[in-house]
Amino acid sequence: MKVAVIGSTHAGVFAAKQIKADHPDAEVHVFEKNQTVSFLSCGIALWIGDNVSSTDKMFYETPDSMAKQGISMHMQTLVEAADLEAKTLNIKDLVSGAQSEETFDKIVITTGSRAIKPRIPGIDSDKVFDSKTWDNANALKEVTEKVKRIIVIGAGYIGAELAEQLSVNDKEVTLIDGLDRVLSNNTAPEFSSVFQKAYEDHGVKLALGQMVSGFEDTADGIKVTTDKGTYEADIAILGIGFLPNTAMFRDQVDMLPNGAIKVNKFMETSVKDVFAAGDSATVFYNPTQKDDYIPLATNAVRQGILVGKNIAEPTMAYQGTQATSAVELYEMAYASTGLTVQSAARKGVEADSVTISEDYRPDFMLSTTPVKASLTWEKGTRRIVGAAFLSKHDISQAANVVSLAIENGMTIDQLSMTDFFFQPNFGQPVNYVSSVAMAAVAKANK
Repeated sequence: MKVAVIGSTHAGVFAAKQIKADHPDAEVHVFEKNQTVSFLSCGIALWIGDNVSSTDKMFYETPDSMAKQGISMHMQTLVEAADLEAKTLNIKDLVSGAQSEETFDKIVITTGSRAIKPRIPGIDSDKVFDSKTWDNANALKEVTEKVKRIIVIGAGYIGAELAEQLSVNDKEVTLIDGLDRVLSNNTAPEFSSVFQKAYEDHGVKLALGQMVSGFEDTADGIKVTTDKGTYEADIAILGIGFLPNTAMFRDQVDMLPNGAIKVNKFMETSVKDVFAAGDSATVFYNPTQKDDYIPLATNAVRQGILVGKNIAEPTMAYQGTQATSAVELYEMAYASTGLTVQSAARKGVEADSVTISEDYRPDFMLSTTPVKASLTWEKGTRRIVGAAFLSKHDISQAANVVSLAIENGMTIDQLSMTDFFFQPNFGQPVNYVSSVAMAAVAKANK
């Protein structure tokens, strides 16, 4: 079996490794246009903020480590064109310029995503930076150490983390977003308002509900114009979001309108013996019970593994995702899974929610701290479709608990009576996950 894997971020790396582990005799070729594999891009803001022990540890595999596993690594090699039906790739060595054509038994598309870069006048200025790749990270690390004033465009997780890390390192930060709240797509208003105040307390200028219309170089930096004003800084950083990097395969395979390649529960595309995974592919989103596009490393890893499990024949089905994620800003941890009431409405799910706040462990302890917890459920079925937690205490595993509940179709009633331990060092007699579920039951019963 001769397999081509196109791209080697998370999905490509895990697909190649799993194929080779399950099929030692398979001939696995990985084609990567860059010089690195497995870059943990989620650490870019942390590196800029001097919170990374070693840049070497921002990669969990190298081309050499993968080659030692029997995988043929073709670095700085671009797949220029693909005929998916014929399983043929046109390949270019970016160092030598040599071009070739090669045919495979199976093709795995793990081309990932590309940063959204709208066609706005001046956006190609060398004072406007992207924040996705290893090259982007190096450029940002170098320039942010030299400048004082920075505009961050996009207040999702990427922009939010960049703005926070820059602000705590004495930079003058302006955070611009087209929506009227920070982390609007990730949080409910009662959570985003907490972060909004934290930004303001740390001197970040918030320019929300504003659409960028232009960039203009100035004598000492960049001017960003929106539909409501102008802002000047030394540089601007884009953190708007991502789209599937799949243009090469358009009209050859079924896709969503945004270019995400449709896959079934075995990671198979509409073309026989062609698989897709990660940011280039759809996921099955358990809260809505529908296919969706949710570019997260966790989704990419699991889908990559499943490609390996199913490369020869359908063997292991995808269990879906809850899009569980977390962020830490200004020493406050926020973790969520599934939908908020606002995102549920956008996706056609009629939902309700409840939010509570209580200390995570008994007050007789020498220290404790509050946890704000929210639970979202589908009206009628009472099926849990989302949850969120905010605290200075580490509440990340609470989101994982509810993620498991959503995956298994649990109701608020079932979660309210689920057995969680009590020990004063760790929690209350009624754990805050149980408490918010009980509050949900009480509200749903009114």
